[in-house]
Amino acid sequence: MTELKTRPNNLSVIDFLNKIESPERQKDGFKLLEIFTEETNESPVLWGPSIIGFGQFQYKYKSGREELWFPVGFSPRKQALSIYLMKSFSEFEDSLSNLGKHKISKGCLYIKRLTEVNESVLRQMIRKCYTDIMGKDQK
Repeated sequence: MTELKTRPNNLSVIDFLNKIESPERQKDGFKLLEIFTEETNESPVLWGPSIIGFGQFQYKYKSGREELWFPVGFSPRKQALSIYLMKSFSEFEDSLSNLGKHKISKGCLYIKRLTEVNESVLRQMIRKCYTDIMGKDQK
């Protein structure tokens, strides 16, 4: 079995965001940091070299294997902002229809620019995912 490479570390989230070359992507990264922190009331943690996660829980795969993971997080990647919500997107159908311009894959929501989405809807999605997984409302 291969070892999961994406683990929490003690690297600075602020230093990571400050190193983003694109001014727009950097600005969006800092705004997402604010949004996720407010909606979870958790301190951000850098997971691997480029994912910022909020909270921790034991994720159980269908195989029975368990890994420590974060319920919500993001990564300001070059192509798009990657938003990680550890819930099925089928649970967010109404929210996604009201979110604005985005794409989804199996486990990720992709947004080109924060200005293209409804921040209130994004906040609701983050809060719902976090509280459903962690079993507590941080607001």
